[in-house]
Amino acid sequence: MLPTLPYAVSANEPHIDAQTMELHHDKHHAAYVANLNAAVKDHLQVAAMTLTQILAKLNELPETIRAAVRNNGGGYAYHSMFWTVMGGKGGDVAAAITRDFGSFAQLKTDFNKAGLGQFGSGWAVVLVDGGGKLSLAVRPNQDSPLMDGKRVLFGNDVWEHAYYLKYQNRRADYLAAWWNVVNWPIVA
Repeated sequence: MLPTLPYAVSANEPHIDAQTMELHHDKHHAAYVANLNAAVKDHLQVAAMTLTQILAKLNELPETIRAAVRNNGGGYAYHSMFWTVMGGKGGDVAAAITRDFGSFAQLKTDFNKAGLGQFGSGWAVVLVDGGGKLSLAVRPNQDSPLMDGKRVLFGNDVWEHAYYLKYQNRRADYLAAWWNVVNWPIVA
């Protein structure tokens, strides 16, 4: 089921425009949900699993649905996280960021560099391990860290559909503006 946005599509203006938010959520995310449901509909054991379980067991799924689940399940998981970590409300996870990245400024620099370095479509994410240690990762397409048993604390969509209407080919500008809408209480 497509989760509803936890805020109005215009809540992240001027950094992310309402039209992009609406298209991104109502078209792109909805397509991942519909395509994942279609892929697993004839596989009742898979359909009964949670999304986290499905992605963690990706290599055990029938070969006939594995690619569809990778792409659409990954897209579903990423986007479900993506909407919740935005909303522009501020907040504080400063201690973990300072401990693991040196400073918030360094996290932003390293995160934006990682996002810029992701060739083509994908995600820049901050992972958190069982002990609370933070690390950066980039993943192509919809390859979710959940597929490797890792947990995403927060991340940013660097597919062009996330920013092209407002920023065109200026991914760096989008990455810089995105920090203005991160909902830190939700991330914490």
